[in-house]
Amino acid sequence: MIEIRQARVGDIERIVQLQMEMARETENLLLDRKKVTSGVTGVLSNPNRGQYWIAEERGDILGVLLTIPEWSDWRNGTVLWIHSLYVLPEARRRGIFKKLYTSLKDRVEKSPALVGLRLYVEKNNKSAQRIYEKLGMNKDHYELYEWLKPTEPPNE
Repeated sequence: MIEIRQARVGDIERIVQLQMEMARETENLLLDRKKVTSGVTGVLSNPNRGQYWIAEERGDILGVLLTIPEWSDWRNGTVLWIHSLYVLPEARRRGIFKKLYTSLKDRVEKSPALVGLRLYVEKNNKSAQRIYEKLGMNKDHYELYEWLKPTEPPNE
């Protein structure tokens, strides 16, 4: 049975590994392990930055995502952005993201301080877009623009 739980300090190494695998798979990026470890540790040591959520089965972490809070003055509440979502390839098509998403949506529905969920998706990731739409999400309101400093090569 797949269980959804908040990440703990003991999960840092596994989260780092999954984030590095995601970057390699989705953007062909090799990330600096020390920098990613510091970033993951920074989230777990300061819940105001965000929270990692784990999909686990019999002690094995099959998927992870990060929620990052964004204040909405229009709604006078917090929207949770879903970031760093990764499900192991061998665990896909088992409803793991659906369980993570449903767990988060339930939290939002029960909390007067939370007002919604958002995420961004690669334009060409049509299978993920279909999943999000089946879960009731839509892309009606916004296009995402960004500027990011170039990724530094790993120090390994």
